[in-house]
Amino acid sequence: MKTDDICDEDCPVAKASEVLSGKWTTLIVRDLLSGKKRYSELQRSLSGISPRMLAARLSMLEDAGLVTKTIYPTVPPKTEYELTAEGRRIEPVIVAMASFGTGLTAAE
Repeated sequence: MKTDDICDEDCPVAKASEVLSGKWTTLIVRDLLSGKKRYSELQRSLSGISPRMLAARLSMLEDAGLVTKTIYPTVPPKTEYELTAEGRRIEPVIVAMASFGTGLTAAE
């Protein structure tokens, strides 16, 4: 891949960036890499995320085919989220981000 190519809608980097955009998306994927999670588990692990933002990001990931949502008919209803096989393809990206982030210092 040449780096001087014009980045249009067919650009694979642009496509990946579109899916992974936003602070919370990659953190949700990071949490789901370890397996199925309930909505409440995700909300607890993502300090600072609003319920509305979490729901929106999960819905976007589901629409993109990266996450599946299973609702169990219990009282109260139990909802679990899990990465699909396509969603698991993001793991090397998250691992690379973690490796890169290890060498960074927090902004003051």
